[in-house]
Amino acid sequence: MSEQTEQTNPGVVIVGAGMAGVQTAVALREQGYEGPVTLLGAEPHQPYDRPPLSKAVLLGKAEDSAFEVDFEDLRIGLRLGTEVTGLRPEAREVDTEAGPVPYEVLVLACGARPLTLPGTEGVPGVHLLRTLDDAARLRPVLAAAPATVVVGAGWIGAEFATAAREAGCAVTVVEAAGRVLAGALPAEVAEPMGRWYAEAGAGLITGAKVAGIEEGRVLLADGRELPAGAVVVGIGARPATDWLAGTGIELGPDGSVTADAYLRTSVPGVYAVGDCSSFPSARYGRRLLVHHWDNALQGPRAVAANILAAEPVQAYDPVPYFWSEQFGRFVQYAGHHGDADTLLWRGDPAGPAWSVCWLRGGALVAVLAVGRPRDLAQGRKLIETAAPVDPSKVADPAVPLKSALL
Repeated sequence: MSEQTEQTNPGVVIVGAGMAGVQTAVALREQGYEGPVTLLGAEPHQPYDRPPLSKAVLLGKAEDSAFEVDFEDLRIGLRLGTEVTGLRPEAREVDTEAGPVPYEVLVLACGARPLTLPGTEGVPGVHLLRTLDDAARLRPVLAAAPATVVVGAGWIGAEFATAAREAGCAVTVVEAAGRVLAGALPAEVAEPMGRWYAEAGAGLITGAKVAGIEEGRVLLADGRELPAGAVVVGIGARPATDWLAGTGIELGPDGSVTADAYLRTSVPGVYAVGDCSSFPSARYGRRLLVHHWDNALQGPRAVAANILAAEPVQAYDPVPYFWSEQFGRFVQYAGHHGDADTLLWRGDPAGPAWSVCWLRGGALVAVLAVGRPRDLAQGRKLIETAAPVDPSKVADPAVPLKSALL
C-alpha cells in the first residue's frame, strides 16, 4: 500500500454495502489496514443481511436485518443512498450522482439484480424480493393472505412459497422448465423436492410459460388464467455490472466481472468479490459464479489479505456452500457437482432426512443434505481434502461420512 497520509490518500473504496462490501471493510480493519475505508451503498438503509428478508422480515417477525457492525468505531466511512454510475480507471475515480469519488484501491462488491418478466413493470400487485424495501412492501400484502402466484421454482421461489403458506396464502408456483430447480440439480435429485409443494398445500405448475400478468391474474402461454392478488417473480439474478461497460473491466457472458485467482480484475488496483464476480476454481477446473451468502462472507477475507500484501498472497478457491429453508426442511449444499461421475444416495428421499453425494475419480466433490447437517459438515471437509472415499460407506446413511475415507 502507498505511504500517503490519510489527507491525500483516498484509500480503499468499496462499491456495494451488502454482505460482500461490509465484510471487505471489516476484514481490512481486522487484518491491520489503517488507511481510509469508504463504503458506497446505493440503498439509504443501514447495511443489512439478505437471507432474513424471505423469512423473519417478510413475515413480520423482525423489523430489519441490519449488520451488527460498529462502522464508526472501525472508522469505516458509510455513504448510503449513493449509486455509482461509472468508473474511470485512468483517474482512479468512480462517478456518483453526488460527484466523483477517488480511490487508491477499488473493490467491486455491487452484487446482483433480480431478473424481471418483460412487460410487468408498473403492473399493480407484481413484486420482487431482493431488498429491504421489497420485503417491506410485501409484508402487508402477505398479511392480507391473498391468492398468490410465484413465478419460478428455484431456491428463492420455494422460500417465498414457504413464507406465503405460513402467512395463510393460497399459493401457486409456476415454472417454465419441466421441473423444480432445473438449473441447479439433476432431475432425479430435484424430483423428491418437487413433491414438497403439494405436501405444504402449494400448487405447482411446471412446463408453463407466463404469457403476461395483468392486475389480479397471471396469463399462461397455454391459455390458462390464474387468479392472483399478488405475484412474486423469482426467476434468478444477474450481476449488477451494466455500469462497468466500456471501463476496461473484463466481463463474462453472464455479466460477471472476470476476476483472477486473487480476485483482481483486469484493471490494476481493482478487485471484485461476491455476487458480481466469477473466479477460477483450481479445485473444480472451471470458473465459478456463486450467488450465495457464504461466498460473500469468505471472499472478502482474501481480498483484504491481497490488498494489504505487496504481492498477492491468498488465492480464493473455496468449497461453495449455501443453505435454504423451505417447506419445513433445512437444505444444505456444498461443492460443485457439474463434473461428477458418480451419484450416491444416503437415506430415503421420501423421508424427512436424506443426502446425496457426488464423487469424481473416487473423491467427494459435492453433497446435498436435507435435514442431515452432520453429513454436510463432514462432507465439506472431505471435499476440501479431496481424499478418496469408499463408495459403499458413502452410500450407507448409518456410516458417518468422515468414516468413509479409504
